[in-house]
Amino acid sequence: MLTRMNFEFFVALRYLRAKRRQAAISIITVISVLGVTAGVAALVISLAINNGFREELESRLLGATANINLVRTENDGIRDFDQLSHRLSSQPHVVATAPTLYEEVLISSRSRAQGVVLKGIESGQEVKVGTILRHLREGSLAGLTETFPNADPIIIGKELATSLGVYVGDTVLVTSPQGYMTPLEVVPKFRHFRVVGVFDSGFFDFDATWAFTNLGAAQRLFDLADVVSVIEFKIDDIYRAPEVAEDLRRKAGKGFDTTTWIEQNHSLFSALRLERLVTVLTIGLIVVVAALNIFIALVMMVMEKNRDIAVLMSMGARQRQVWAVFTLHGVAIGGLGTLLGLILGYGVSWLGNTYKLIPLQADVYALSSVPFHAHPVDGLWIAFAAITISFLATLYPSLAAAKLNPVEILRYE
Repeated sequence: MLTRMNFEFFVALRYLRAKRRQAAISIITVISVLGVTAGVAALVISLAINNGFREELESRLLGATANINLVRTENDGIRDFDQLSHRLSSQPHVVATAPTLYEEVLISSRSRAQGVVLKGIESGQEVKVGTILRHLREGSLAGLTETFPNADPIIIGKELATSLGVYVGDTVLVTSPQGYMTPLEVVPKFRHFRVVGVFDSGFFDFDATWAFTNLGAAQRLFDLADVVSVIEFKIDDIYRAPEVAEDLRRKAGKGFDTTTWIEQNHSLFSALRLERLVTVLTIGLIVVVAALNIFIALVMMVMEKNRDIAVLMSMGARQRQVWAVFTLHGVAIGGLGTLLGLILGYGVSWLGNTYKLIPLQADVYALSSVPFHAHPVDGLWIAFAAITISFLATLYPSLAAAKLNPVEILRYE
């Protein structure tokens, strides 16, 4: 004998598979399934794209920049930076430190010139803080320690190398706005640099506007002996950057300030969070529309099956069982659409990420293709939301079916 729950499932699934006297009900049921499928798949894909952009930008920005920067509030440079860096490296959560010197310069080769950020580094320490110099297309990081007659070593980004038309071994002219004062004017200071490497960070802005040299060469060019502009820090948990930065600022003493990767990229990640919220609200309406189709399909089915309902109730079926039959029927429609939507959404996301199906202009979007990072947790809450909405759409038709009077129905049969 069928148990009560098996009976309810059995009738609900039988109604789902049965042929309709009214073809409109079958059509609306199919549309409901397709609507839920489309809504769930669209949400999975859109959130995968949002996750992809956020995570790719986050990883590449963090690979190119430090988690925390320590600077002087007076912008007069940090002296005795080796001792300060060593002292702060023992603070909790600090993994690595690197003193650096930033300045904007003009780099030129023959008739081509471009403004870039020149960063003087200690190569052994820099690679522990950032990953940008681990991605060299040509040359080697060891080239930064080499010496050349009348030239210093430099590593440039691939886009900058293409723009200037230079390769490893070529010489470029770097002009600093920090020049010599003469009786008539300020004469810019310049030095020749030999290209010893070309990096490819995968981030257009860095590849086109950044260059690296050793710290000593940068200090000579900018006439800033034994001074750095920033001490960079890498920490073990990037999301604890604000509290670690505050601790480092206090330990550094008066006259110092800190900035974090969160502050530096606040507008970008705020825009991505807002985009995620808007995406969920707008595309989620597709599931709501599909739920309305489920509501209509159930209302029409109750009208079609009123005689069957009366017979079941006259044979002993309770109102709660009738309610459960139509509720399970509607939830089954929503569940089937959700399952198909998850399969479609995750499948498209995998294909898009694996085969780079949507290319982008790197100079506009900083990425060469649309990244799809579909997270399992997104699928769980999307499935829960879709099935919950489907369940809510069944409440009125199911209650209406449970409240039918079998005597009144069978009287006219």
